Amino acid sequence: MKLEGRIVRAVGGIYYTETQEGILSCKARGIFRNRSVSPCAGDIVTVSAEENAEPLIESIGERKNLLIRPPLANLDAVFLVVSSCEPAPNAYLIDKLISVFESKDIETVLIFTKTDMLDSSELAGIYTGAGYKCFFTSPDTDASEIREYASGKLTALIGNSGVGKSSLINRIFPELCAETGEISKKLGRGRHTTREVCLHPLEGGYIADTPGFSTVDIERYGRIPKEELAGCFREFAPYAGKCRFADCAHLKESGCSVTEALSDGKIPQSRYDSYARIYSETAAAEKIYRN
Repeated sequence: MKLEGRIVRAVGGIYYTETQEGILSCKARGIFRNRSVSPCAGDIVTVSAEENAEPLIESIGERKNLLIRPPLANLDAVFLVVSSCEPAPNAYLIDKLISVFESKDIETVLIFTKTDMLDSSELAGIYTGAGYKCFFTSPDTDASEIREYASGKLTALIGNSGVGKSSLINRIFPELCAETGEISKKLGRGRHTTREVCLHPLEGGYIADTPGFSTVDIERYGRIPKEELAGCFREFAPYAGKCRFADCAHLKESGCSVTEALSDGKIPQSRYDSYARIYSETAAAEKIYRN
């Protein structure tokens, strides 16, 4: 019997796949290893489920996008969880992740947590001005608006350690009683309380809870060719095609409409600084790779 389903959890080579027959514990055929392809949470797969035999994943449907870390496929949107304090928000980290999601056609929604401790409206204004939706949460707020936005979509909660993802998932799904971590005062971050990707069903869609990451881990989310980076910063769109030079990098070139817009206050300085830093890092990495 062949069944179509979606992988909702992957642990140690076992793929828990939701099908019309319920959730099946499956292994993957060796052909995937030969092709250097690994099934992951979010994948639509075909499962061979024969009587008295272990269910096997036989094929993986075409993916509309893929994150390598955390391993997740077919996302509609990402909830990028940002703490207002403890740990302090890192604009560069936020912008680098957003650029990766933009490159994969994944909508970014920012969730600012711990807003009872520190107002984050000024930082959020940078992103709402670019067209990104923002939510604000604290221990006393419910998650009804987030649930409503996520309904019918495949979304993921992503954020660095200690920002409050586990507490947030508890409010979205009170029945889960997910383990929460305490902030390490010494390190300025929290313990990783989620250890693998797990999709939780929600009103015709899913929300994926993902492990927290450190700043170092961000490199594993994806690298964007430097020539494509400007297209991942929405604020640049009205100006990027109006530069004097067609191959303008929007750094120090004369006649650059992007840097002119920056000087006129039409592009936030923090967003431009992130762009310039990512561009520089990418150019250096590409040079090493060529050599």
